[in-house]
Amino acid sequence: MRITELLTKETILLSINGTSKIGAIDSLVDVLVKAKKINDREDFKTAILKREEQSTTGVGDGIAIPHAKTKSVIEPAIVFGKSEAGVDYESLDGQPSHLFFMIAAPEGANNTHLEALARLSGILMRPEVREKLMAAASEDEVIQIINSYDESEEEEEAQSVSDSKNFIVAVTACPTGIAHTYMAADALKAKAAELGVDIKVETNGSGGAKNVLTADDIKNAAAVIVAADTKVEMGRFAGKPVIETAVANGIRKPKELIEQAVRKDAPIYQGSGTESDSPKSESKKSVGSTIYKHLMNGVSNMLPFVVGGGILIAISFMFGYNAADPNDPSYHPIAKALMDIGGGAGAFGLLVPVLAGFIAMSIADRPGFAPGMVGGLLAATGGAGFLGGLVAGFLAGYLVIGLKKAFAVLPASLEGIKTILLYPLFGVALTGFLMLYLVNEPVGALNQGISNWLSGLGTGNAVLLGIVLGLMMAVDMGGPVNKAAYVFGTGLLANGVYEPMAAIMAAGMVPPLGIAIATLFFKRKFSKQDRDAGKANFIMGLSFITEGAIPFAAADPLRVLPSAMAGSAVAGGLTMLFGISLRAPHGGVFVVPLVDGGWPMYLLAIFIGAIVTAILLGILKKPVQE
Repeated sequence: MRITELLTKETILLSINGTSKIGAIDSLVDVLVKAKKINDREDFKTAILKREEQSTTGVGDGIAIPHAKTKSVIEPAIVFGKSEAGVDYESLDGQPSHLFFMIAAPEGANNTHLEALARLSGILMRPEVREKLMAAASEDEVIQIINSYDESEEEEEAQSVSDSKNFIVAVTACPTGIAHTYMAADALKAKAAELGVDIKVETNGSGGAKNVLTADDIKNAAAVIVAADTKVEMGRFAGKPVIETAVANGIRKPKELIEQAVRKDAPIYQGSGTESDSPKSESKKSVGSTIYKHLMNGVSNMLPFVVGGGILIAISFMFGYNAADPNDPSYHPIAKALMDIGGGAGAFGLLVPVLAGFIAMSIADRPGFAPGMVGGLLAATGGAGFLGGLVAGFLAGYLVIGLKKAFAVLPASLEGIKTILLYPLFGVALTGFLMLYLVNEPVGALNQGISNWLSGLGTGNAVLLGIVLGLMMAVDMGGPVNKAAYVFGTGLLANGVYEPMAAIMAAGMVPPLGIAIATLFFKRKFSKQDRDAGKANFIMGLSFITEGAIPFAAADPLRVLPSAMAGSAVAGGLTMLFGISLRAPHGGVFVVPLVDGGWPMYLLAIFIGAIVTAILLGILKKPVQE
């Protein structure tokens, strides 16, 4: 099948209006609707956007290939669109996209269709094709250009390169297996030919694996490149240097990957020969990238608990900020139920254990999960809080790695009891003892020391006190330092001193509010997942739930924490400067009308602090490539 059987005059749009990503997608989807290629516009658009959430289809060099495989497609089709001005499509190279090929594939797309789509991806890698398409002035000219480069290719034969020192193999794969898989393969092959390196690339596309690597291929290869965003069979690479990277890097950085493979500058994969997971050795990765990977695993799994629990707590405040207390006149059973579900007895009580458990699992696979969860729970109940959970996660993960090495000497007949008995027993016990006797106690002492220091500071310099309390509220966002400042404020309430509580609450509201504002106005600095979570932070910030900022701080502490601390310090200092006092120890925006000294000025202090945090995040954070 030729590409132009899928790309016809009816599916060519020579001018895309607008410069937004959503606008471009809408224009291309409309072409499919008009050409009667899809029967459910919203279903297809949803599938397109879901693919974009996995990773952007703006592949760089001015090209975007949004694609989806869904039952709403009546027959396979390709839409070509062109934008002279360019569209901000969140491309891998950060540049605007000018050429668009939207691919619509039905769920039952046959191999003939998929092979045509694969050829299109390869054709677009050629600079001369892109130049001609940009200059095309008619639908006929677009079709003629594609036809001139559309040549069917037979599957490559296994190469006989056993004597070649510069022979490498690669595997490319993306979640949908339509475009990125083949573009990465073509980019690697083209660059290898340019560098004089022999390469064989296996593609794991929608039509199944093609050009499959043989045992001899792998044996003769100097190294293996796995450019994939989905799982591939890894056990066959045991004992070989393996470079594991995103499929996007296969498209954007083929030269660097090939040169690294030729140098054999990669960790040796220690698989058993039957595993299908990813390489475990990280000896060649930077410490920062390794820590970031494990943190992100913990944070991404913790995020649903933060969002769900935080919003439920916020809803409970709508009944009254003390409505969850059975001893309060405003008590309401629904408010208590919401607080129990979302608060410490429910979702929020699981934050630290889940964070620690999935960090440990990222490090040591499934055997690390139970020790990590137990360590996180001990941190949460022992006063170590969020920071203790981070320690517990890494501690448990690397302890289990050590146990794996220690138990490697056991007979093969005992292999089955390692996961079910030895790792849980020793992992949980060792992690628990270390948390109880080495981690929790010093963190508890740190907490007590901070409380004593705050009490000694006094109220002589109100603004300085507000700044200090603001810093403490943001430094660990619900951890022991945050709690020390909060306890200090509630203790002063009993003594009839109400100003510090107002500063504490304002400062505690700023981190999630500042992050929410930053995700709204600095979208390129945050991933799609972060932007979605940022919306929930508006509610959590207004509800005085500082923990809503924890996932952002855990993922990027060097930028988020200073930004949050600066904004909270400003809010705390301004609140004390304005002479605001507050008798309620909780409630967020719901108790603002109860402040003494003028609620508009109180809101102004919170707003200024949140803006400071948002601006600093916009300056400090780097644009993300999803």
